[in-house]
Amino acid sequence: MMSALFGDVHPAIIWSVLAIILAIAEMVLPGTFLIWLGLAAAFTAGLSIAVPLSEPFQLLAFAIFSALSVSGGRLWYLARPVEPQDPLLNDRSARMIGRHVLVIEAIEHGQGRVRVDDGSWQATGPDTPAGTYVVVTDVSGSTLTVSPLPAEKS
Repeated sequence: MMSALFGDVHPAIIWSVLAIILAIAEMVLPGTFLIWLGLAAAFTAGLSIAVPLSEPFQLLAFAIFSALSVSGGRLWYLARPVEPQDPLLNDRSARMIGRHVLVIEAIEHGQGRVRVDDGSWQATGPDTPAGTYVVVTDVSGSTLTVSPLPAEKS
């Protein structure tokens, strides 16, 4: 039974094409939502092959499959949280602690500047001449607290 919405094309083909489009959109766009709608479209395509349904029932089936697959996907991601391999990944301040940095403006009376990568940062610490390497021990806002490098043992 062909309908006005799908014309002379079998509904399973339309639902399959929609499933493929949603899967491709999931790969192109960031997120993890469209894949579940694509899965619902694929289930609807399978159902329309197995049982000849009218358009309203196909749309209802798609809505039900969408709700089930999105809910199942949400449960899947909640049950399997993704732990970053680097716990300091998005904490730039914490990543600074322990780094060796170069004093570019002498630290005098507890204040100076150090070079970190391609930028310079305010620094506090003991008086240190320019050109000396120090280690970052703390970060407060945009100010680094530094201390002299430990003496190397020979």
